[in-house]
Amino acid sequence: MKTLGILGGGQLGRLLARAARDLGWRTAALDPVPDSPALQVVDEPMVGAVDDPEAAKRLARVSDVVTLEWELIPAPVLEEVAALRPLYPKPSVLAVIQDRLTQKRFLEAGGFPQAPFAEASSVKDLPHYPVVVKRRRHGYDGKGQARLAGPPDPEAAAALFAAPCVREDLVPFDKEVSVILTRGRDGRTTVFPVAENLHRGGVLHATRAPAEIPPETAAAAVELALKAARALDMVGTMAVEMFLLPDGRLLVNEIAPRVHNSGHYTLEACATSQFEQHARAVCGQPLGPVDAEGPAVMVNLMGELWEKGEPDWSLLEDVPGLTLHLYGKSAARPGRKMGHYTVVGADAVEEWLRADERLAALRRA
Repeated sequence: MKTLGILGGGQLGRLLARAARDLGWRTAALDPVPDSPALQVVDEPMVGAVDDPEAAKRLARVSDVVTLEWELIPAPVLEEVAALRPLYPKPSVLAVIQDRLTQKRFLEAGGFPQAPFAEASSVKDLPHYPVVVKRRRHGYDGKGQARLAGPPDPEAAAALFAAPCVREDLVPFDKEVSVILTRGRDGRTTVFPVAENLHRGGVLHATRAPAEIPPETAAAAVELALKAARALDMVGTMAVEMFLLPDGRLLVNEIAPRVHNSGHYTLEACATSQFEQHARAVCGQPLGPVDAEGPAVMVNLMGELWEKGEPDWSLLEDVPGLTLHLYGKSAARPGRKMGHYTVVGADAVEEWLRADERLAALRRA
């Protein structure tokens, strides 16, 4: 029996490991936290930092194929892994994605529409406001970025520009959508229904699929995502997040070359989930069908819900089509993703409208 190695042990690794096991693969995962979500479920848990070359090579040696759940692992580490075992996505993909400025220049060279941007190393590089400033590396879930309505005070500016940044013009958009696709080793690609995302504080709050957008807009979004996957020579599942402007134009916001939070709805809504499809792609197996069972909504469960202890999950029992996923994290903290739930079917549209009410009830219980 062959083994799929996973660099990273968070919830994405956990869900990916379960999917790979169902396909008949053994699994191994590397994470610095012994009881991390993925290390709880894999056949071979390995404790160590994913940015430690020796630890990463230990994972590679017990694996037949290696993948990752987090795209910010240093490129030299990935190169060493790829020298030992097939690694998907390839280090060349990560080299483009890890640095926001490099990613934006890649998109610019490919003719992809995006918000105006420029490199920024100090307040002097911000010619106008409002503006969004993001660190070029290691920024995710709202971390390492700031939306500025005017010049920041010196202390805030020093903290923001402690690392190289990129600035983006703030664009007025109607919706944020994401395309989740999977590309196999042979270039065959499948695309999940285009999703619509709602963020709170830079963190994904809820997703619904299909997005409430015109069919021609969905088709244009899919074409942009496919073009990006081909240009990167991507193997595996990836997400392309986009802004939909009031005039119907789409701007590419960013690319995540991995399974993605906005694709969690596929676990219940699609014939093959994003996790199974990723495992199929990187392991060289045929991709599965992605037909959707119906409309779906995914809602993230953040650590704030645990401030009075474990939420009363019985409040979800009577919701038709609801499935609860908890990630097995030992400590709940504000802003930490502890789980999610999905609703599939006729009640999904109502759940999109009342998710805040549902979360408020869980928090009070």
